[in-house]
Amino acid sequence: MKFHLAINLERMTPETDMAAVRDHTLEMVKMADAAGFEIVWAAEHHAIEMTIAPNPFQILTWWAEHTENIRLGVGVANAAYWHPINLAGEAGFLDLISGGRLEFGIGSGAYQREFDRMKPGLDQRDSYRYMQEALPVIQKLWAGDYAHDGEFWQFPTATACPKPVQDEVPVWVAARAPITFDYAVEHGCNIMSWPLTMPMSEAEAYRQRLDEAIAKNGGRYDGRWSLMRHTCVYETEADRQNAIDSLRVALAQFGNLMTKSGEVVNGFPERVALESLEGNARVNPEMLEKNLTFGSPEAVTEKLRAYEALGVDAFIYYASMGLDMAQQKRSLQLFIDRVMPAFADKELVHAD
Repeated sequence: MKFHLAINLERMTPETDMAAVRDHTLEMVKMADAAGFEIVWAAEHHAIEMTIAPNPFQILTWWAEHTENIRLGVGVANAAYWHPINLAGEAGFLDLISGGRLEFGIGSGAYQREFDRMKPGLDQRDSYRYMQEALPVIQKLWAGDYAHDGEFWQFPTATACPKPVQDEVPVWVAARAPITFDYAVEHGCNIMSWPLTMPMSEAEAYRQRLDEAIAKNGGRYDGRWSLMRHTCVYETEADRQNAIDSLRVALAQFGNLMTKSGEVVNGFPERVALESLEGNARVNPEMLEKNLTFGSPEAVTEKLRAYEALGVDAFIYYASMGLDMAQQKRSLQLFIDRVMPAFADKELVHAD
């Protein structure tokens, strides 16, 4: 099982210094690069301080200049917000500037509040149709001249400038719904899934959807499946409590964005009552620690073994959850020093 890092430029309050956030984020990426993480992921979101990511390509181009080996994942571009020619060119430039390290992710977005501003009138539940039209168009633009007459975009002959330097760019699709699993498997896309704060049964449900999609496709699937979880490794009770408390604050803001049940003031979502969120177990402290990759190095290793047994090809360590920067670094260093070696040893045994 490979390891990826997902991290955002993140501010939970206006008092947090933006330059400190910038420097911290880059330091975390450089730590992951040095430790042998396979991919680092940058998101796309707009007008939200807790996920400052107006252009994932710009973020990844910045990271490319400060890293050596880690691959650069767009996690993910919201197809409805882009023209395919823009997406194809941005992706091609990132692949060129990074020496062929692009991992191209495309998806359907998450927050209706964001759609109301970026694509007024579009219901988030219908945005998968934009993704399914855009992806093959982008791939054809990477290949050469192409004219398109589709439902959402129409344009005369054009091509991507520049084109990717990779002969075949790895493509990732964010999937939770069966229809997206079906599309990804049929088209040979890699899949990334996020069970949010739900229990292991949610990840198992995604595995079942993947298996059903593979069966519909005649048993054929050449892609990889990654799973993302909030992760925090700790050795002290103070760090444990701080991790849980910080995540609950982040979830109170995240719940606002998901349910449109509060205001967003100058980019900062107001907190909603955690009890109002669907399924109180999702925010119960004990359930959070059980469901997420929280715990001692030994506990986190055990949880990762369960994901490995489920068939997860890559685990995405999601670092951004409102945790203070010093503890984020302590957690990642513990993961590097005390968790990753257990899986590296296993890979070496298989290699022999």
